[in-house]
Amino acid sequence: MQALFVDNLTVIDFAYFHSQRGIVGESLIMDVELQGELNDEGMLFDFSYVKKRIKSCVDDLVDHKLLVARQYPGLEIEQTPQQLTLLMKSEDGNYYKHISPQQAVYFVDANEVTPAAIAVSIHQKIAEILPDNVTGLKLSLRPEAIKGAFYHYAHGLKKHFGDCQRIAHGHRSKIEVWKDGEFSTQCSEQIATEWKDIYLATNEDIKEEVIFSNQECWIFEYHANQGLFQLMIPKSKCFLIESDTTVELIASYLANNLKLNNSNSSYRVKAYEGVDKGAIMTS
Repeated sequence: MQALFVDNLTVIDFAYFHSQRGIVGESLIMDVELQGELNDEGMLFDFSYVKKRIKSCVDDLVDHKLLVARQYPGLEIEQTPQQLTLLMKSEDGNYYKHISPQQAVYFVDANEVTPAAIAVSIHQKIAEILPDNVTGLKLSLRPEAIKGAFYHYAHGLKKHFGDCQRIAHGHRSKIEVWKDGEFSTQCSEQIATEWKDIYLATNEDIKEEVIFSNQECWIFEYHANQGLFQLMIPKSKCFLIESDTTVELIASYLANNLKLNNSNSSYRVKAYEGVDKGAIMTS
């Protein structure tokens, strides 16, 4: 029996509902191990073929989606062929309502969304696309090992033609700040603390402010080419900025805000969007 492994095959960027933290942005790295017999070419599976086929399958299943545990007791579901409505109650009594096309949500057959539960959930679909000589498949999902400051953020980009338009997808991202040419652990950690498990939104997407079950909520709504998207979320879980929330504009906001609070210093902000990509802004 031979085995083929591909570490860091892809990164999945998504948001998920957590029973205590609410809607959380996440980025997970996927490692894959395939077991089976060699083919006529003396190979188990061509590496480039592995990456393309499995990455495409994983992207279709879970990337840039809201992942929800189907067995979570605080979940209510309403659906039509065109639209899916989810009402989710966290353990602290906060409510979240998500309306979207069905393709923007993936249900994990568990009572909590975890890396292990996601791997189990997508295992069969990936196994179905593999050739007959591949008889074993192991999936591992893990967060990036980050030594410094990082935060989880969820958001949606209504102007994006691709899947970033979905109103609740997200990332787990490093944040690095230099002040007057020197790396600033304090500035980096301050941003990470303030934006822990945050939903980043733009003012123009506010539909209304409501009181739902005695909690103050924002309702964000927009139409994109995939359909109608709406999210009700507690105001305490949100941070509003004037612009859209692309990583370029996030980096710009952070650098300009730091400069605004200390005009005598110069700043360089390196804002990540998930793993190994992002934007840099100086002020």
